[in-house]
Amino acid sequence: MKIGALIAGVNSDVSSDNCAEINRKFEWLKSIGVDNCQINFNNADGYTEENAKLIKECAEKHGVEITALWCGAACGYGPCDWGHYYGPTTNGIVPSEYRQARVEVLKKGARFAKAMGITDVIYHSGFIPEYPASTEFKSFIGCMKYLAGYYKSLGMRYLFETGQETPLTLLRTIVEIGTGNVGINLDPSNLITDGKGNPVDALKTFGKYVWGIHAKDGTIPTEEDYIHGGYQCRVGEGDVDFPALIKKLREIGYDGALTIEREDTSEEQKTLDIIDAKEYLERLI
Repeated sequence: MKIGALIAGVNSDVSSDNCAEINRKFEWLKSIGVDNCQINFNNADGYTEENAKLIKECAEKHGVEITALWCGAACGYGPCDWGHYYGPTTNGIVPSEYRQARVEVLKKGARFAKAMGITDVIYHSGFIPEYPASTEFKSFIGCMKYLAGYYKSLGMRYLFETGQETPLTLLRTIVEIGTGNVGINLDPSNLITDGKGNPVDALKTFGKYVWGIHAKDGTIPTEEDYIHGGYQCRVGEGDVDFPALIKKLREIGYDGALTIEREDTSEEQKTLDIIDAKEYLERLI
């Protein structure tokens, strides 16, 4: 296993400033001893072959491997609430009202990632319905079969980010899609904070489909915070059992990246927390 970090907030103006922004981000990665990353490029207008070429060249210059594109740009088409009250009707491509526009961005993201030499695209697909016989679930599966088929035609893989559905529902979804190129980016913190499951136990359910990991920690929701869920925190200080998680990852043969993701704090503190997480994970590995 190797330790990476998520580069977030990349905008659409890569070419206009001669790749300065992405250069700074890659330089920052190398300064903290990290040589691989996922990249969240959050403006679909920037999903161009020119930008893909520039980013690929910058990564090669700095010796950074980009392991996946987090297709955050698709979140920007229509409202996108992350909470349990309004999330099911606004988040991802589960809500049919916003599906078409977001699917088109995800297709564009696949072409963009391919041009960068990346095979994996990650997205929060929404609050997948738990009831497999429901009209909503069947409609979502039909959409995903189409999208996964498009990805397969490009030689690409689509990864579900965990957290908004139970592990069994996610397994059922992948099996129902059945195209062979759909997997999981396991975010153990999301499973914990959304109250959807224990990430170590989840590996027993869908472990063979885990193709990426977010090294992120969080707290289990209680009666005091049941509305919005638990809270993200520094790796090693929350309710994710990282020693047990890494042990289980070894047992199932996972040998990919542990991509540190840190949100909900200042840039300065984020850097400190990522460095701390890297050292913590290195000790465990």
